[in-house]
Amino acid sequence: MTAGPGLDPDLLAILVCPVTRTPLRYDEAAGELVSEAAGLAFPIRAGVPVMLFEEARRLDEP
Repeated sequence: MTAGPGLDPDLLAILVCPVTRTPLRYDEAAGELVSEAAGLAFPIRAGVPVMLFEEARRLDEP
């Protein structure tokens, strides 16, 4: 996982999906952290990952 502008690479290295506790993939173009295991994408707002299930987007939704 690589960090984008304003994201701390050390933080990204330790973050896991709050649902499955599996590693996340950083999608720089979408500005999201993606959990393939949970089928969720967590937004990054102002450089801060929002790791709340309620804020996540399902991967099968546009």
